[in-house]
Amino acid sequence: MKAIQLNHPLIEHKLSILRDKRTGTKEFRELIEEIGMFLCYEAMKDVELENVEIETPITKMKTGKLNEDKYAFVPILRAGMGMLDGVISVIPNAKIGHIGMYRNEETFEPVNYFFKVPKDIEKREVIILDPMLATGGSAIDAIDLLKSKGVKKIKFLCIIAAPEGIKKVEEKHPDVQIYCAHIDDYLNENKYIVPGLGDAGDRIFGTK
Repeated sequence: MKAIQLNHPLIEHKLSILRDKRTGTKEFRELIEEIGMFLCYEAMKDVELENVEIETPITKMKTGKLNEDKYAFVPILRAGMGMLDGVISVIPNAKIGHIGMYRNEETFEPVNYFFKVPKDIEKREVIILDPMLATGGSAIDAIDLLKSKGVKKIKFLCIIAAPEGIKKVEEKHPDVQIYCAHIDDYLNENKYIVPGLGDAGDRIFGTK
């Protein structure tokens, strides 16, 4: 599956503000949340609705309804938490898990320190949240952990992706669909996405 990039003037507009180093913490958080919501809309295009009968103020009718109990969101800590409120506004009854990782600044490899998901996670479609897909290491580790729990259907949502990270995830997990707001140019020598938007976690939480 090839990565799906959102191509829309409003997304480009919001990304231009998000990338700007002058954008403050409050606005940065709000934009991460908003774009996360748009990504979730795109990722849910292929869902199967259940046929139900409802009654409007005028008449009875048959319509499609989403079974929200079939879904779980799993943000990669800590930056993935910035996208959570946006996606929860789309599927408010989805369960939530957490995967904690940080990057070893010498090896650039992800280090896992926390993994907590709903007990019945294997019965759900899981949507992983992480604003940045850079080397692909964290994404691959997160997918490996979820598959080890028996999860069969996984999607990955990110704001910015590097071609190198997309390639690695697609090679290791070709069954996982990636959704991103933009595919950037490349990774620099420090494994940061160029042009990127800096460290998403630091900008979301104001730690630098």
